[in-house]
Amino acid sequence: MASKSSKKKPNSKRSSSKPASSPMASPKHFHLKRFFILISIMLPVCVIVVLGVSSNTSYKISSDHHSVKIYGFELVNEFPHDPRAFTQGLVYAGNESLYESTGLYKQSTVRKVAIQTGKVEVLHKMPDSFFGEGLTLFGERLFQVTWLTKIGFIYDTKNLQKLDRFTHQMEDGWGLATDGKILYGSDGTSTLYQIDPQTLKATRKQVIQFNGREVRYLNELEYINGEIWANVWQTDCIARISPKDGRMLGWILLPTLRQGLIAAGYNGIDVLNGIAWDSNKNRIFVTGKLWPKLYEIKLHPVRRQIDNKDIEQLCVP
Repeated sequence: MASKSSKKKPNSKRSSSKPASSPMASPKHFHLKRFFILISIMLPVCVIVVLGVSSNTSYKISSDHHSVKIYGFELVNEFPHDPRAFTQGLVYAGNESLYESTGLYKQSTVRKVAIQTGKVEVLHKMPDSFFGEGLTLFGERLFQVTWLTKIGFIYDTKNLQKLDRFTHQMEDGWGLATDGKILYGSDGTSTLYQIDPQTLKATRKQVIQFNGREVRYLNELEYINGEIWANVWQTDCIARISPKDGRMLGWILLPTLRQGLIAAGYNGIDVLNGIAWDSNKNRIFVTGKLWPKLYEIKLHPVRRQIDNKDIEQLCVP
């Protein structure tokens, strides 16, 4: 477990107290929608051509005797996002705002952010010795875990003041989500935890696999319509997981978001990380570490057959 955790952070700049700076946005950088729409439309074709897969029409691929769907996306909206935010947790807060947990030593925060403007409305600065990680909203309280510790914090949603601290039974603190009854957690391994929100004890552990391989580096989590969605660290993929039995339900492929930012000159960005769900309006928001943009996306199935081995290369590090 320890070796997996230690592999995560140095490569992702988590061991540094100073994040890489991102260039200031210029007007042309804020008009990427056409680019993303075009690339998103072309994604299924490009994946097939590049990977050399069959052109036979299909919506699914087989994994461990279950049907796994593959999704691309349509870009619905893009919004400003603090390019200095090393995003570790993202939660929809209602009223066009988000709660966000950011990492890096001496820079970790919990914040409330206006979606339309990217403005930080409320901010809680964490102690310098803690590295902020996953965040979820349970009732009227925010739960957060921290990297390389088994310590977490509970915050008041109104002013983000710390109410309490807790310890958990995961090997490390990476991601958190909730269905309103229990907490789900990740620790950078292939294990998805179910946690009692009252005792903070792990009540169930599920090892997530795809095509016979463990899906390691499960990171930021979100509970969406009866599924757990998980960023897989160091990839542009989101895994869709059944919390009932831990089986893989699907993959969401988002490489063109990061590629579009790099093409626009944002060379200081890090990996895709951050999923938020507005259940009232059925909106999906995603972003990444040090990304200057927050994206609202809509999914669509990739209508081509993609081999399991090709998905492994893209999504299973």
